[in-house]
Amino acid sequence: MQGSALLRLRNVVKRFGEFTALDNVGLDIQEGEFFTIVGPSGSGKSTLIRLLVGMDDVTEGEIWLRDGRIDQTPANLRPTCMVFQSLALFPHLTVGKNIEFPLKLRKEPPDQRRRRALELLDLLRLPRDYYDKRISQCSGGERQRVALARALAFDPEILFFDEPLSALDYRLRKTLEKELKDLHARTGKTFVYITHSLEEAMVMSDRIAIMKEGRFEQIAVADEIYGRPVTRFVAEFMGEVNLFAVTAGAEGAPASDALDIRTGTSVQGLSAGGYGLLMVRPEYVRFATGGDTYDFTLSGILHGEYALGSRIQYEIELPSGEMVTVEKLREERFEASEGAQVNLGFNTDATHFISEAS
Repeated sequence: MQGSALLRLRNVVKRFGEFTALDNVGLDIQEGEFFTIVGPSGSGKSTLIRLLVGMDDVTEGEIWLRDGRIDQTPANLRPTCMVFQSLALFPHLTVGKNIEFPLKLRKEPPDQRRRRALELLDLLRLPRDYYDKRISQCSGGERQRVALARALAFDPEILFFDEPLSALDYRLRKTLEKELKDLHARTGKTFVYITHSLEEAMVMSDRIAIMKEGRFEQIAVADEIYGRPVTRFVAEFMGEVNLFAVTAGAEGAPASDALDIRTGTSVQGLSAGGYGLLMVRPEYVRFATGGDTYDFTLSGILHGEYALGSRIQYEIELPSGEMVTVEKLREERFEASEGAQVNLGFNTDATHFISEAS
């Protein structure tokens, strides 16, 4: 899948007056990669993609495409294309004429434009008779496909996507996530995608970059970011999580106010005199019954039960007032009344340690 780095950012800074939107960002995106940038509002992801596509200028730093710098190259001269959230289709033109628009700008003959538009309709799995259909007659999903076809008509080296699915309903969004992943595989193009949706990122991406306050917190494959986050921010941003403060004395044995820790249990990454957070995702926490043995145990009051489709989520309030989340498949439902005392347990192999030592 991956070859040499196609796009490279080196010490990129973007300021708006006194505000620093991007702070010394570095990044390599591989050729043929589906790379997704995720972050909350104001994290800098939209600013970054505007720099990459040439809609804004960098304040400091360099952007390289293959062996050439492009940070001073106008947007219309870069071999890139953007698919916007608004799609920016021309409502007065037909589907075919929308797709042909970039080819018309290149002054390609009408017969070549039409042939390419029909090829792209095939690629995006739209009927060929849509060529003469008005944009206003197309559904949201069909418009999305037309926008993708028009972007591919540019034959860009990189396609940038600015939250293109966020305005669609849930079912259509899930369908188009799979179609985008499939389209990426069929075209072999490099996709750079920004979203606030972790589900989108997890489904489609080869790698994910988590942004916070103009910097990357972590860049890795989805499983690594979900299972081995490097900071509290990433752990909490990547879905429901339980975090317990742990320390280690001079002998290195872990201790926690919230957890009872079985003698001999060790926490990988926690050294003598260190401290940090022990992370366990809700699906790895168990309701402990008589005879069960776990490395870590705790007790609390069942505070609530919430149905989430195929899963059920439970909230347990600890004596400290903190909440612990447990998640089970619907067919493994735990029978207990709200307000009941429950015991929980989990093992070392289900945990990840996040160091907070200075």
